[in-house]
This record gives sequence, C-alpha cells and structure tokens, in this order.
Amino acid sequence: MTEEPHMLVEVVEENILVATFNRPDKLNAMSFDLMKILDEAVERYRDTPELRVMLIKSKGRYFSAGADLKQSGDAGQREYPTKGSQVRDQHRRGANRMRRVWDEMEHIEKPFVVAHHARCVGGSLEMSLSCDFRLAAASASYAFPEAKFGVLPATNGVSRLVRLVGPHWARLMIMANMPIDAQEARIAGLVHKVYPDESFESDVMGFCRHLAQQNAELVGTAKVAIELAADLGAHQAAAVERLANSSLMLSPDYKELMVSHVANIGKGKGY
Repeated sequence: MTEEPHMLVEVVEENILVATFNRPDKLNAMSFDLMKILDEAVERYRDTPELRVMLIKSKGRYFSAGADLKQSGDAGQREYPTKGSQVRDQHRRGANRMRRVWDEMEHIEKPFVVAHHARCVGGSLEMSLSCDFRLAAASASYAFPEAKFGVLPATNGVSRLVRLVGPHWARLMIMANMPIDAQEARIAGLVHKVYPDESFESDVMGFCRHLAQQNAELVGTAKVAIELAADLGAHQAAAVERLANSSLMLSPDYKELMVSHVANIGKGKGY
C-alpha cells in the first residue's frame, strides 16, 4: 500500500499556492519527506510570478507536533554531538533543512500565510515565525516543548520569537515552558487574527484572497522595508521609507492607481 504524500500542494483560485501538512495520524510531525516537499513548494512559489500568496495549513487534531524525532533514530541509539561547535553547525545548517527553508521564506518578496486550526508546537511554530501572517482558530494553542529536554528552540525559536513578541512573552513560553492559547497569542502579537473555529477555513481563504489582490510590487517592497525598519533607528528607518518609495512612485502602476482613486473619490466612493 502506497503511503500518502506527507504534504499536499495545490494552486487554488489561480494565484494562491496552498501547502497542507498531511500526516494527521502522526500529529503532522515534520518528516524529511514533508520538508522536501515544502522546500520544493517554496521554490515553486518564489519562481512563479503568477502566484501571489502561499498558504500553509494542515488537518487533524494538531497543526503539527514539530520535527519528527523518530527519524533521528531511537533515543537510546542516537549519536549525540560531543562538541559545542558541532551543535552550532547543526543549528546553522538546520535539521531537516529547516533553517535554510525558514530563511528563504523570510527573504522571498512575497507573502507567506500560515493558518493554525489546532495546537502548533516546536519546529512548526518556528516555521510559523518565519511567515508574514499567522492566523489562528479560536481553539489553537502554541508551545515550545524543547525545554522538556533541557534545550532551547534554536531554529528561530528564540531569535524570531523575541523579535515578534518581546522578552516578556518569550520568557513565559521558553523559560517557564508554558503554552499559550489563541487569544493570548493575539495579545502577545504572535498571531494577527483569531477566527471562530466554525468559519476558520473560509475566513482564512478570505484573508488570502484580499492579500492576493494587493499590488505585488508594493507587497514585496514593504516586506523588505519593514524588516529593515525593525532593525534601524528612526532616522535610518525613515530613509528606508524614502528609498523604497523612490522606486514605487516611479512605477507606471502608481500614476494609474492614483488617477483611478481620485476618480472614485469624485464619484463619492471612499477608501
């Protein structure tokens, strides 16, 4: 009997690429096969101009339980690093090619959306931190179980989490090893929206449709400018704004959109 693909990838509505974790019986643990398919999907999204949004979702009682630890061998037989340099090299390269894929998702000038319908932990949460938009169902929750093994989540788990939610919430999730629910995640700034469980799928697709309608050049430029501004002082960040707009405002799209907007205002239409 042929095993089903660990991830399903399809294009919906012509410009939205949907990648779905497909191991519900394994709590959608992130296997080598799943990571390979995700890597290929990210490259396909990057290299296909017609695709405007990539949505990552799953099905089952977990969004994902994180990395598939069983693929690293039996815990009693596993080879553990003996030097700190080996550990650092593993983290830099990323188990299951994770860090490279997460970095590529952050750098591609297109939006990534992740939709959490249920519990999201470990490596899958680290992946989600590299997405531009995180959407949660009311019953979703978040945790880093790495503390149970006496280690840190080190494939974006500390660096990106602190960048997004600050040290206050990072201490709760990492030092205290406590999960947070969807509403706490929204308050912390970890997720952008929390939708009712009953309408979650349709609400997520509505969000993706809206995002796909935005000007692609603006979205890509904004992604770069926002990341730069987060690392700069006020004056340098303002310079990034001017630099970015000096490109956008020379585009034919700008004049066309401005003329159309002014015409709509003249017809009594608002924002």
